Amino acid sequence: MTLAIDSLQLGPIGTNCYVVRADDGATEAVVVDPGAEAGRVVRLLDRIGARCAAILVTHTHYDHIGGVADLAEATGAPVHAPSGEAIVLEEPDGFYAQLGLAIRPWTAERYLEGGEQLQLAGVDFETLLVPGHSPAHLAFHSGGMLFSGDVLFAGSVGRTDLPGCSWDALVESIRRLTDAYPPETVVHPGHGPSTTLGTELARNPYLAELRAS
Repeated sequence: MTLAIDSLQLGPIGTNCYVVRADDGATEAVVVDPGAEAGRVVRLLDRIGARCAAILVTHTHYDHIGGVADLAEATGAPVHAPSGEAIVLEEPDGFYAQLGLAIRPWTAERYLEGGEQLQLAGVDFETLLVPGHSPAHLAFHSGGMLFSGDVLFAGSVGRTDLPGCSWDALVESIRRLTDAYPPETVVHPGHGPSTTLGTELARNPYLAELRAS
Protein backbone atom coordinates (compact mmCIF):
# COMPACT_ATOMS: atom_id res chain seq x y z
CA MET A 1 0.00 0.00 0.00
CA THR A 2 1.27 3.47 -0.92
CA LEU A 3 0.18 5.90 1.75
CA ALA A 4 -0.49 9.60 1.31
CA ILE A 5 1.05 11.44 4.26
CA ASP A 6 0.70 15.12 5.11
CA SER A 7 2.46 16.61 8.10
CA LEU A 8 2.25 19.67 10.31
CA GLN A 9 4.66 20.96 12.93
CA LEU A 10 2.50 21.93 15.88
CA GLY A 11 3.02 23.82 19.10
CA PRO A 12 5.99 25.72 20.50
CA ILE A 13 8.52 22.94 19.87
CA GLY A 14 7.22 21.89 16.46
CA THR A 15 5.94 18.41 17.22
CA ASN A 16 5.24 16.45 14.05
CA CYS A 17 1.60 15.57 13.45
CA TYR A 18 0.81 13.23 10.56
CA VAL A 19 -2.38 12.94 8.52
CA VAL A 20 -2.37 9.51 6.89
CA ARG A 21 -4.59 8.33 4.04
CA ALA A 22 -4.73 5.17 1.95
CA ASP A 23 -4.06 7.27 -1.17
CA ASP A 24 -4.31 10.85 -2.40
CA GLY A 25 -7.99 10.50 -3.25
CA ALA A 26 -9.08 8.88 0.01
CA THR A 27 -11.86 10.70 1.84
CA GLU A 28 -10.91 9.42 5.30
CA ALA A 29 -7.70 9.94 7.22
CA VAL A 30 -5.98 8.96 10.44
CA VAL A 31 -4.27 11.67 12.50
CA VAL A 32 -1.16 10.69 14.46
CA ASP A 33 -0.14 12.80 17.47
CA PRO A 34 -2.14 16.05 17.31
CA GLY A 35 0.07 17.71 19.89
CA ALA A 36 -1.41 21.21 19.71
CA GLU A 37 -3.28 23.62 17.44
CA ALA A 38 -6.15 21.29 16.54
CA GLY A 39 -7.62 24.00 14.34
CA ARG A 40 -4.67 23.71 11.96
CA VAL A 41 -5.28 19.97 11.68
CA VAL A 42 -8.96 20.55 10.93
CA ARG A 43 -8.05 23.05 8.22
CA LEU A 44 -5.63 20.59 6.64
CA LEU A 45 -8.30 17.89 6.65
CA ASP A 46 -10.71 20.30 4.98
CA ARG A 47 -8.12 21.25 2.38
CA ILE A 48 -7.45 17.64 1.36
CA GLY A 49 -11.13 16.72 1.56
CA ALA A 50 -10.76 14.02 4.19
CA ARG A 51 -12.74 13.18 7.31
CA CYS A 52 -10.79 12.27 10.43
CA ALA A 53 -11.67 8.62 11.06
CA ALA A 54 -9.34 8.03 14.01
CA ILE A 55 -6.68 9.65 16.17
CA LEU A 56 -3.56 7.71 17.17
CA VAL A 57 -1.41 8.73 20.12
CA THR A 58 2.15 7.38 20.39
CA HIS A 59 2.67 8.58 23.97
CA THR A 60 1.27 11.10 26.41
CA HIS A 61 3.99 13.72 26.80
CA TYR A 62 2.34 17.12 26.71
CA ASP A 63 3.59 18.06 23.25
CA HIS A 64 1.90 14.99 21.74
CA ILE A 65 -1.53 15.21 23.43
CA GLY A 66 -2.19 18.94 23.64
CA GLY A 67 -4.61 18.91 20.72
CA VAL A 68 -6.24 15.51 21.25
CA ALA A 69 -9.37 16.65 23.09
CA ASP A 70 -10.06 19.56 20.74
CA LEU A 71 -9.56 17.45 17.61
CA ALA A 72 -11.64 14.56 18.93
CA GLU A 73 -14.41 16.94 19.89
CA ALA A 74 -14.32 18.75 16.55
CA THR A 75 -14.31 15.61 14.39
CA GLY A 76 -15.99 12.93 16.50
CA ALA A 77 -13.03 10.63 15.75
CA PRO A 78 -12.21 7.90 18.26
CA VAL A 79 -8.88 8.18 20.06
CA HIS A 80 -6.48 5.22 20.31
CA ALA A 81 -3.81 5.66 22.99
CA PRO A 82 -1.34 3.65 25.10
CA SER A 83 -3.10 1.75 27.87
CA GLY A 84 -0.16 2.12 30.23
CA GLU A 85 -0.35 5.91 30.00
CA ALA A 86 -4.12 6.31 30.24
CA ILE A 87 -3.92 8.23 33.50
CA VAL A 88 -1.87 11.01 31.85
CA LEU A 89 -4.37 11.47 29.01
CA GLU A 90 -7.32 11.41 31.40
CA GLU A 91 -5.81 13.54 34.19
CA PRO A 92 -3.13 15.72 32.58
CA ASP A 93 -3.26 18.40 35.28
CA GLY A 94 -1.70 15.94 37.68
CA PHE A 95 1.37 15.80 35.47
CA TYR A 96 1.60 19.12 33.66
CA ALA A 97 -0.15 21.83 35.69
CA GLN A 98 3.01 22.29 37.75
CA LEU A 99 4.77 23.17 34.48
CA GLY A 100 2.20 25.86 33.77
CA LEU A 101 0.62 23.81 30.99
CA ALA A 102 -3.15 23.56 30.61
CA ILE A 103 -4.08 20.44 28.64
CA ARG A 104 -7.66 19.29 28.26
CA PRO A 105 -8.28 15.74 29.51
CA TRP A 106 -9.68 13.03 27.28
CA THR A 107 -10.62 9.38 27.71
CA ALA A 108 -9.60 7.31 24.74
CA GLU A 109 -12.21 5.18 23.04
CA ARG A 110 -9.62 2.41 22.78
CA TYR A 111 -6.51 1.77 24.83
CA LEU A 112 -3.73 -0.23 23.20
CA GLU A 113 -1.17 -2.60 24.69
CA GLY A 114 0.92 -3.13 21.55
CA GLY A 115 0.57 -6.02 19.12
CA GLU A 116 -2.88 -4.97 17.89
CA GLN A 117 -3.78 -4.92 14.20
CA LEU A 118 -5.94 -1.90 13.39
CA GLN A 119 -7.83 -1.10 10.21
CA LEU A 120 -8.64 2.59 10.17
CA ALA A 121 -9.69 4.71 7.18
CA GLY A 122 -8.80 1.83 4.88
CA VAL A 123 -5.25 1.65 6.28
CA ASP A 124 -3.87 -1.36 8.17
CA PHE A 125 -1.73 -0.40 11.15
CA GLU A 126 0.37 -2.67 13.33
CA THR A 127 0.91 -1.38 16.85
CA LEU A 128 4.17 -1.98 18.68
CA LEU A 129 5.03 -1.41 22.32
CA VAL A 130 8.34 0.49 22.36
CA PRO A 131 8.99 1.80 25.88
CA GLY A 132 12.01 3.77 26.95
CA HIS A 133 11.19 7.39 26.18
CA SER A 134 7.92 6.87 28.06
CA PRO A 135 6.64 3.85 29.98
CA ALA A 136 4.11 2.55 27.42
CA HIS A 137 5.17 4.30 24.22
CA LEU A 138 3.66 2.92 21.01
CA ALA A 139 4.81 2.99 17.40
CA PHE A 140 2.54 2.42 14.42
CA HIS A 141 3.63 0.66 11.23
CA SER A 142 1.83 0.57 7.91
CA GLY A 143 2.92 0.08 4.32
CA GLY A 144 6.64 0.38 5.00
CA MET A 145 6.11 3.50 7.09
CA LEU A 146 6.87 3.66 10.81
CA PHE A 147 5.37 6.41 12.95
CA SER A 148 7.90 6.27 15.74
CA GLY A 149 6.86 9.08 18.05
CA ASP A 150 9.88 10.05 20.15
CA VAL A 151 11.67 6.70 20.12
CA LEU A 152 13.91 7.31 17.12
CA PHE A 153 14.86 10.45 15.20
CA ALA A 154 17.13 11.31 12.30
CA GLY A 155 20.52 11.29 14.01
CA SER A 156 19.17 11.02 17.53
CA VAL A 157 16.87 9.11 19.90
CA GLY A 158 14.29 9.98 22.52
CA ARG A 159 15.51 11.44 25.79
CA THR A 160 15.55 9.18 28.83
CA ASP A 161 15.99 11.68 31.66
CA LEU A 162 12.26 12.08 32.34
CA PRO A 163 10.10 10.17 34.85
CA GLY A 164 9.32 6.66 33.61
CA CYS A 165 12.13 6.68 31.05
CA SER A 166 14.81 4.01 30.62
CA TRP A 167 17.85 4.03 28.35
CA ASP A 168 18.11 0.23 28.34
CA ALA A 169 14.43 -0.12 27.44
CA LEU A 170 14.78 2.47 24.66
CA VAL A 171 17.73 0.67 23.08
CA GLU A 172 15.90 -2.64 23.26
CA SER A 173 12.83 -1.07 21.65
CA ILE A 174 14.91 0.24 18.76
CA ARG A 175 16.54 -3.18 18.44
CA ARG A 176 13.10 -4.76 18.10
CA LEU A 177 12.17 -2.27 15.40
CA THR A 178 15.32 -2.91 13.38
CA ASP A 179 14.83 -6.66 13.76
CA ALA A 180 11.16 -6.50 12.75
CA TYR A 181 11.35 -4.27 9.67
CA PRO A 182 13.67 -3.94 6.67
CA PRO A 183 16.31 -1.19 6.46
CA GLU A 184 14.33 0.76 3.86
CA THR A 185 11.43 1.27 6.29
CA VAL A 186 10.71 5.00 6.41
CA VAL A 187 10.65 6.46 9.92
CA HIS A 188 8.32 9.41 10.50
CA PRO A 189 9.40 10.70 13.92
CA GLY A 190 7.81 12.97 16.46
CA HIS A 191 10.32 15.74 15.75
CA GLY A 192 12.57 16.61 12.85
CA PRO A 193 12.88 15.10 9.36
CA SER A 194 11.99 11.61 8.26
CA THR A 195 14.68 8.97 7.87
CA THR A 196 14.99 5.19 7.44
CA LEU A 197 15.76 2.41 9.88
CA GLY A 198 18.82 1.42 7.85
CA THR A 199 20.24 4.92 7.85
CA GLU A 200 19.87 5.22 11.60
CA LEU A 201 21.29 1.80 12.35
CA ALA A 202 24.30 2.61 10.18
CA ARG A 203 24.99 6.20 11.24
CA ASN A 204 23.08 7.28 14.33
CA PRO A 205 25.71 8.03 17.00
CA TYR A 206 23.38 6.86 19.77
CA LEU A 207 23.05 3.37 18.29
CA ALA A 208 26.70 2.31 18.45
CA GLU A 209 25.86 -0.47 20.91
CA LEU A 210 23.30 -1.88 18.48
CA ARG A 211 25.83 -1.86 15.65
CA ALA A 212 28.32 -3.65 17.88
CA SER A 213 25.92 -6.38 18.95
